Amino acid sequence: MCGRTACSLGADNLRRACAYRDRRGRRRQPEWIQAERYRPSYNKGPQSSGPVLLSRRHLQQDADSSERVLMDMRWGLVPSWFKKDDPSKMPFNTSNCRSDTMLKKSSYKGALLKGKRCVVLADGFYEWQQHSGGKQPYFIYFPQTKDATAEPKEGDEEWKGWRLLTMAGIFDCWEPPAGGEMLYTYTIITVDASKDVSFIHHRMPAILDGDEAIRKWLDFAEVPTQEAVKLIQPTENIIFHPVSTFVNSVRNNTPECLAPIELGAKKEVKATPSSKVMLSWLKNSQEGSPQKKENDLPRWTSQFIHSPSPKKTSADILQQWLGKEGEPAAKKRKA
Repeated sequence: MCGRTACSLGADNLRRACAYRDRRGRRRQPEWIQAERYRPSYNKGPQSSGPVLLSRRHLQQDADSSERVLMDMRWGLVPSWFKKDDPSKMPFNTSNCRSDTMLKKSSYKGALLKGKRCVVLADGFYEWQQHSGGKQPYFIYFPQTKDATAEPKEGDEEWKGWRLLTMAGIFDCWEPPAGGEMLYTYTIITVDASKDVSFIHHRMPAILDGDEAIRKWLDFAEVPTQEAVKLIQPTENIIFHPVSTFVNSVRNNTPECLAPIELGAKKEVKATPSSKVMLSWLKNSQEGSPQKKENDLPRWTSQFIHSPSPKKTSADILQQWLGKEGEPAAKKRKA
């Protein structure tokens, strides 16, 4: 499953990290739709909002379906047919959608058959391993190149920062029965876990690895549903490391959430020089991003009350990103 993510890039750099080539081969960056609603976070849970990619044609009927836009949507799909006046009254959890039932369950089938496919963006996601002593959280993400630690530069034609995890999702648009602002929401599709991470949990998000997979998933006008769903498969191209139980509470939203730890070492989570280094890096990456508090964002009040192989490993890259030289390496599970 996927019940918690991190997405710490600011709005401008998130847009740069999602650069792509359109149908004509032109290099493009997706346009933000209401970027002011986006808020970076190290610890996003269901019912919060997060960034997704979708085809512009969903918003503009005469647009090229290969053109992409970025939107901040609420996590937890509310079907367009939902009749109650408050989306928080949904009687079941729709933050995740199983790939084997997504074309059967009414909450997802209608939206999927209408081509409402999106890509959910994150630095990575958290998953908890059940064991006799409780639950151990892990942070799971794409392997990174050494360029991921470089300070982003405005003049760079190609994004060289953190490679975002791109998860397949379904979205829908709900209109309050009494009228009012449309609410866009999404769900993350899940599949059986790949061998490397199955010891952590038996389910994982469906990850789209590479721009061609992203293009096919988003371009609903060119790629029909039955073709697109063939992309929904487990991937082995991910790595992970254990993190502190500090991340267990969604209220905790600092770099310590995704910092590597050494299992068995009881360390008190506190501000460290290394986390300050990471904050400095993120400050550079978040130029122009909204600095509003969560409560300042537009919300539905009732529902929110309650590449070539690098010489260094991706764990080393993350440690450098965090400024934690010598921390335990992220692991790739061996068969």
